[in-house]
Amino acid sequence: MRLFSAYRWTRSYHRLSTRGHSFIKAPWAGGVVLLLCVVIAMLLANLPFTADFYHHLLETDLSLAIKSPDGSIDWLFPEGMTVEKFINDGLMVVFFFTVGLEIKREVVCGQLSSVKRAILPVVAAAGGMLAPALIYLCFNSGTASMNGWGIPTATDIAFAIGILSMLGDRVPASLKIFLTALAIADDLGAILVIALFYGGKVQIFCLLTAFLVMGLVFFMNRMGEKRMFAYLVPAAAVWTLFYYSGVHSTLSGVAMAMLIPMTPRYSKEYFVHKMQRLNQMLDAFDCSKEDFPNEEHRECLRYMSRLASRSVGMSYRLENALAPYVTFLIMPIFALANAGVHISSSEYLNIFHFSHEIGSVGMGVFFGLLIGKPLGIFTASYCAVKARVAEMPQGATWRMLLAVACLGGIGFTMSLFVDSLAFTDSDLIDRGKIAILMGSTAAAILGSLCIVALSRKKTQR
Repeated sequence: MRLFSAYRWTRSYHRLSTRGHSFIKAPWAGGVVLLLCVVIAMLLANLPFTADFYHHLLETDLSLAIKSPDGSIDWLFPEGMTVEKFINDGLMVVFFFTVGLEIKREVVCGQLSSVKRAILPVVAAAGGMLAPALIYLCFNSGTASMNGWGIPTATDIAFAIGILSMLGDRVPASLKIFLTALAIADDLGAILVIALFYGGKVQIFCLLTAFLVMGLVFFMNRMGEKRMFAYLVPAAAVWTLFYYSGVHSTLSGVAMAMLIPMTPRYSKEYFVHKMQRLNQMLDAFDCSKEDFPNEEHRECLRYMSRLASRSVGMSYRLENALAPYVTFLIMPIFALANAGVHISSSEYLNIFHFSHEIGSVGMGVFFGLLIGKPLGIFTASYCAVKARVAEMPQGATWRMLLAVACLGGIGFTMSLFVDSLAFTDSDLIDRGKIAILMGSTAAAILGSLCIVALSRKKTQR
């Protein structure tokens, strides 16, 4: 009986492990986890018995301090670090570092590696940033909330690609590639917007020192340095310098990602030669099937593993290693910390309220995401194709491209991040958050319905 129970438990554990692994590998899994965290954050911020704990936890101070006997602080690092700031300025550096690695990969050998491939998604991304910014300014130009024009300009790649994956074959593969490349180009645009328009007062000495460190890292790269610690240790120093420089510290992640080498330590010829030698060594070890692997085999296999790992570029290894943590840990934590907004009974209506003093953050963000993003993406793509500057994605129609462009209005992660930088007034920040959630949800529903409707018409024909 005990053996039978142990057997059943083992089979159940194996089945759950297999399903969990399949879920993590699914392209839509990240979007599902993010959505779940948004719901949890909204509940924590609005339930009466969790709201105070939730906000107090985010405001908890994490700075390390050394106090003298009289109570004065002699040393404080990092200055002003709270739980929320640690998430937005610390953990999100890893997110931006991964985004930087993705951008570099696409520019070097991906969809943005040639002018012919890159022109359409880059032009579409530019249009998808310009149009929502103009719509936002139509509601907020000359008001106290004018600085939030960058909020509706971003696209959340996790949600957008996740929805496309769930829609299956209804969308041509070429349009899935187009939206992925567009989202990556859009991320690059959002990074430039943050760097140029949402930094604080710049401390020149810290910034120049950070550039000096990055210059030394670039020199190491050119000299052929391939050891990982030689890049990760300076990355911590650059983050610290950016943190105190006034330029947002998360941009240090993008800057350092561009300096990570893509070429592997070992060449193909060296890898093949070494693997042949190691295979011969494995065959030379005498043992029965029951004894495999013995100590000699294990040592040889460990060397094979190191050889295979170092025959892949550091940039690819880091991107592959960090991707699950970014998708299932860092971004969900960011959502838990930033999506929690206390909503009163009339809050949904208040975000669309317009006044000549503060404008309307809600209308600017909501209509910027829902109307501005798809309109900008579609118009820019249409003009580029008609002007014969770019080519239409193979197998795509203008109606389907417009439907896919609607998914570009899902601005969740980057939009929430820019919202936290654009305003200092907590009321404006909360209005922006609610509008981002509403606009992104509306864009996701509109895009999905349009794609399903168009695919049905195509099937009927």
